[in-house]
Amino acid sequence: MTAITTPPDVRSRLALALDVDDLVEATRMARELHPYFGVAKVGLELFSAAGTDAVVTMTELGYKVFLDLKLHDIPTTVRKTARVLGAVGASYLTLHAFGGVSMLRGGVEGLRDGAAAAGLDSPCALAVTILTSDAGAPPHVLGNRVRSAVEAGCGGVVCAAGDVKEAKQLAPRLVAVVPGIRPAGADADDQARTSTPQAALDAGADLLVIGRAVTAAEDRAAAAAKLVESISI
Repeated sequence: MTAITTPPDVRSRLALALDVDDLVEATRMARELHPYFGVAKVGLELFSAAGTDAVVTMTELGYKVFLDLKLHDIPTTVRKTARVLGAVGASYLTLHAFGGVSMLRGGVEGLRDGAAAAGLDSPCALAVTILTSDAGAPPHVLGNRVRSAVEAGCGGVVCAAGDVKEAKQLAPRLVAVVPGIRPAGADADDQARTSTPQAALDAGADLLVIGRAVTAAEDRAAAAAKLVESISI
């Protein structure tokens, strides 16, 4: 199948979730799907297998890297870890908002300082609010965590599509990253709160994280092309 031409404003808002434990396999997928995605998500599985090499490899392929590690530790540890990851070249780094303002601020400062020391553009620290697999979080949790992200200086939040409107009302300048994206009719897998790509964008999402709907497809390029064609911005 010939790759379609993905509009730059669509491609820049799609993150390919490389949730595998082999850098060779991840690189193969990243090369194949580069015409459709501008951001590569490196999560715990791939990072545990390949470490910072995964970030460097995806950057060299022309992707911005969304490093999804959900850091959650004492502020000093988070700051030092984020500094290392900022210097490696991550464009986005997740920190778990449950850790509180001081921890989030440590991550923000460390990420910024690491990138600056390496002469890189300032990256975006993302506060993870409520996991898309969690359907039972109390109503007040989202607001509290968004406010913590703002106070700590985070550049964005990670939330379900159904939470974007509230998050944007509280903090309109924050980037809203939405995982749990599934095309209409696709299996939700272990995600309790999913959304179609268009519905998430219509809700105000800035970056969509796409994983198994494309990466587990029999024809990954065809699945990616179909997904892109379903989006109107």
